[in-house]
Amino acid sequence: MKALLSLALAMAMIVSPVAEAKRAPHHAYTQTAEPNETDLQSHRHYANRAGQIVHSPSKSNSGKVPAGASAQCRDGSYSFSRSARGTCSHHGGVSTWQ
Repeated sequence: MKALLSLALAMAMIVSPVAEAKRAPHHAYTQTAEPNETDLQSHRHYANRAGQIVHSPSKSNSGKVPAGASAQCRDGSYSFSRSARGTCSHHGGVSTWQ
């Protein structure tokens, strides 16, 4: 019986609100606003797994969060990724989700 209780507690922790808080916010997946190119240091783009053209991570000239940014990377650049997987992977990982 004790083993079943331990298993139930372990499973509850997997889907707990605390575990959910560590995941990317839903709006990071659906962010579609285009950044102002004049405020960005980099002007490159890439095709994501869904075939969408997405602005590559870039630092902001103004220091403000650019429109359409889904996350800030640990190197200070902003990601415009439309999925959590791989976001900021070449920029030290995600520092904060926007």
